[in-house]
Amino acid sequence: MTNRNRKPSTAKQSSKRRWYKADLHLHTPASSDYEQPDVTYLDIVRKAAEKEVDIIAITDHNTVAGVAAIRQEIEWLTRLESEGRLREEEKERLEEWRRLANKVLVLPGFEFTATFGFHILGIFPPETSVRELEHILLSLHVPPEKLDEGSTETGASTDVLTAYRVIREAGGIPIAAHANSTHGVAMRNFPFGGQTKIAYTQDPNLMALEVTDMESRSRHSTCRFFNGSKPEYPRRMHCIQSSDAHRLVANPKNPKRLGVGDRVTEMLLDEPSFQAIYNLFLSKQFDRIRPYRPKDKPVDHLAMARAEGPNAVQSFHESASRRGGRLGAILADVCAFANTDGGTIYVGASARKGRPKGLANPKQVEQEILQGIAERLTPPLEVKTEILRSEGANILRITVPEGSEKPYCLDGSKFYVRNDAETDLAVRDEIVALVLESVGKERAKTAVKAPTTEAPAGNGKSGRRRRRRRSSRSSGGSSEGQESRKAQPQQAQSPSKSQPQESQENQEAREDPFYLPQIGVEIVNTEKRNGVNYYAIRDLRNGRVVTNVTRQSARKLWNYAIAQTEDNPVAPDKVQWKGDVGLVRVEKRAGKVRYDLALKEGKNIRVFYGVTEDGMEGPWAQFVKKGEAA
Repeated sequence: MTNRNRKPSTAKQSSKRRWYKADLHLHTPASSDYEQPDVTYLDIVRKAAEKEVDIIAITDHNTVAGVAAIRQEIEWLTRLESEGRLREEEKERLEEWRRLANKVLVLPGFEFTATFGFHILGIFPPETSVRELEHILLSLHVPPEKLDEGSTETGASTDVLTAYRVIREAGGIPIAAHANSTHGVAMRNFPFGGQTKIAYTQDPNLMALEVTDMESRSRHSTCRFFNGSKPEYPRRMHCIQSSDAHRLVANPKNPKRLGVGDRVTEMLLDEPSFQAIYNLFLSKQFDRIRPYRPKDKPVDHLAMARAEGPNAVQSFHESASRRGGRLGAILADVCAFANTDGGTIYVGASARKGRPKGLANPKQVEQEILQGIAERLTPPLEVKTEILRSEGANILRITVPEGSEKPYCLDGSKFYVRNDAETDLAVRDEIVALVLESVGKERAKTAVKAPTTEAPAGNGKSGRRRRRRRSSRSSGGSSEGQESRKAQPQQAQSPSKSQPQESQENQEAREDPFYLPQIGVEIVNTEKRNGVNYYAIRDLRNGRVVTNVTRQSARKLWNYAIAQTEDNPVAPDKVQWKGDVGLVRVEKRAGKVRYDLALKEGKNIRVFYGVTEDGMEGPWAQFVKKGEAA
């Protein structure tokens, strides 16, 4: 069904966006595991219309036989009509197909099984021919004899990254199918390397992740994991949900076996078209995609945010009054998010549970904050504001992008950064790092790159952070940290030239992106001056090292790390070792379970303080299950 009869959008329609419901993962009887073989293709589109779904995609397993069957039926009925040979029943079917074509946009596609069994959706423009689609499947090494089977098994096919590229180059939309579930590229505890998982979920050709927990308020939800706040996953991903229906209606005995339109996504589009979806996935407008909720149960964005709580990319303020410095605190958050990874600010509610206080005059508050940003923040920064409703209260949501002209400054002299769930004044080393980052971007814009045979370390934020991460693994600290080093027993030191060369196995381990935890701090150097200990502390999120930190001047987590180092140094025989990684202690602090972890590097031991579960992947994940805080 190509929807060629669909009425063209007018200029007036395209100038005003509205929310459209989409179910981009539907199977038909062309899939060998379809559970209701007596269902017709017309039944499927009819059910989508009944559920008021505006856009669907036919995505059978490694076949486009379902797409072909729909088109063949319409073409046959149309031919009979032109020859005056339509029977009454056939006439009714053709009329219904045409009526549905003006209600539901049907996109052709497939669910491809890549190597290692990972599933990838390929969705294409409605005019794409069956022959073109089959050619794409053949180029992905689906055997010709299996093109009509609709089986999940294809034998030796194509790897995940190549599949993304092939689908994208063919003009399609590659989506990682049920990414967090079975056969998904973001499955938890799947035995592949960290670098592989990063590549599978951050590849530039991948346009979206289909997830099964889009409405989850858990801090472990897939959407939250890929919100761009993690150093190793800096690209924020568009996430959608779909029914993955293998039947017309849900199985009453197994609620997980959904029917057509039982789990859909709403998209804010100019029109219901393939190109509009394609453009949305290319954009950074993440607030234009949301899980569909019935009108009597609308999405409560504040409730979902409060369930996650304050974090590196989210903060809450009950009011924006100038009295008490509350407006200033909001502007400080704006500055901090712009200098870090961007974030969202909710004004009119605290992070605590219970009915939100709300804003009596949200429009006035909105104007005061925007005016404050314009007058007090340098350089200029554009933010997005939106008034939401939650439990009858008006809430202002401010979306702050990561700034492109760092460092951002408030009131001419105050530089703020975001550390976990807190906004802090940046210390000297952090300001220097922000300046150097900005200078590096400017140089990159004007530099003429010389030819090289080496692969690039990476582009943009992703490459920048990987380089920092590698640097932090290969050295015991910054250049400043090499001076007057007095390492504590549990701190690793850079190997000297006289030490034997590191084994290939150890070198490969260091290249694993999860060789170190991704959240927390590490003390990399200690220097005593005039009886006072001065520390160099590395932030594991970005690899930056801040020097000249004392116990008295340290922030909360830094202070904790220094206090543990001075008062309760790590005893190697007390660490719960699992190979070269170990658990020092676990306890609940500042509302989160935090872990102190250790890593053996030859005869040295490195210690990482205040690591949260979000920063524990690879070998570190095994300690999360130890669970409850002490």
